Amino acid sequence: MAGGFRVLHLVRPFLAFLPEVQSADRKIPFREKVIYTVISLFIFLVCSQLPLYGIHSTTGADPFYWMRVILASNRGTVMELGITPIVTSGMVMQLLVGSKIIEVDNSVREDRALLNGAQKLLGILITIGEAVAYVLSGMYGSVSQLGTGNAILIILQLFFAGIIVICLDELLQKGYGLGSGISLFIATNICENIIWKAFSPTTINSGRGAEFEGAVIALTDKVRALREAFYRQNLPNVTNLLATVLVFLIVIYFQGFRVVLPVRSKNARGQQGSYPIKLFYTSNMPIILHSALITNLYFISQLLYRRYSGNFLVNLLGKWKESEYSGHSVPVGGLAYYVTAPSSLADVLANPFHALFYVVFMLSACALFSKTWIEVSGSSAKDVAKQLKEQQMVMPGHRESNLQKELNRYIPTAAAFGGVCIGALTVLADFMGAIGSGTGILLAVTIIYQYFETFEKERATELGFFGF
Repeated sequence: MAGGFRVLHLVRPFLAFLPEVQSADRKIPFREKVIYTVISLFIFLVCSQLPLYGIHSTTGADPFYWMRVILASNRGTVMELGITPIVTSGMVMQLLVGSKIIEVDNSVREDRALLNGAQKLLGILITIGEAVAYVLSGMYGSVSQLGTGNAILIILQLFFAGIIVICLDELLQKGYGLGSGISLFIATNICENIIWKAFSPTTINSGRGAEFEGAVIALTDKVRALREAFYRQNLPNVTNLLATVLVFLIVIYFQGFRVVLPVRSKNARGQQGSYPIKLFYTSNMPIILHSALITNLYFISQLLYRRYSGNFLVNLLGKWKESEYSGHSVPVGGLAYYVTAPSSLADVLANPFHALFYVVFMLSACALFSKTWIEVSGSSAKDVAKQLKEQQMVMPGHRESNLQKELNRYIPTAAAFGGVCIGALTVLADFMGAIGSGTGILLAVTIIYQYFETFEKERATELGFFGF
């Protein structure tokens, strides 16, 4: 454990300089939590619409297009990086702690403070690194066009926006608001995307004259456009919108599946409790990890293809072409193509091997990520048994020594099968052409459902709460 503490102690000199939100020194009333949550969301939305000052251009291919759904980022605004730094730093620290590379005793207050500081410091370093990489890669025009002053100014804007996101997330996590900033921003970004594609009044020329981008607006446009509104290609249609609603309802239905194990206190006679094991035991983590993997594959493949498109190995990794309508690159060959969802049922019928490969890959990856996550995040049967023992809780009718064995009957199965179900629902949403992609919808629904549970729990425990 000494080696692990030495690693954490390296963070100690930086703690005084890191931005920090003080923990609440009182119980925050429910209404006040709602207000803090709404204000945090408002600040995020303003930053998502505030254009970066000094940029030369944001036209052309967007190499980060595929990661924007899960990273709550908006191109050309101060929220360009979205929650990328904080998610990346959180996952890295979770993996380091879970794999015992860094030893942390969560019962020691100093350890928790150092771990939080290390995660925050890593997030700030990632923010600076990504801001510099964005500018140097020519995302906003070449550095020679921008000028040194503008380039530094853009980096500073992205840096301060990253600090704001870190502080907002910490504000909610430390009890001032509901849930976490990361979840709130992801769900908001996805829902905003779905609503925009349903009701957008923007017109786009798709080769058959100007059409409304929004599926519902297109439906009310013209009588002759009724069929187009339901089945048009390359733009959101009403069928996509109905598929989105259907997948929302299916995921909400599956959220209720759980096994409830009875537990009771060894010391307090008659004190009964329960430990629920949900079907979606690892929540949306499998889909986030899967998306992060695919996004990095897309990013690397696109960069290599632009420079070495004639190379056999590069083509094996992925072939790309510019989309006529959306302005971003789409995979048309190689591994990147086969791990991408077919855009419609027509594509499934046209290339069944692509569809089969995608389904097998999606289900396998989600199950594997789900099984792996319970081990590194401290939610495996062994970890849960240890937590229950520390709380002096036992399962009626079972010896204390058999607690882990009993939990092992449910937790690994729930993790693997839940991961497969999440993958299957994502595939279903993608094949049906749901707006916002299957990944986006799964993330949005699971996060909104978590917020609903938190909301109900907070309201139930709030004394003197007389309506809202």
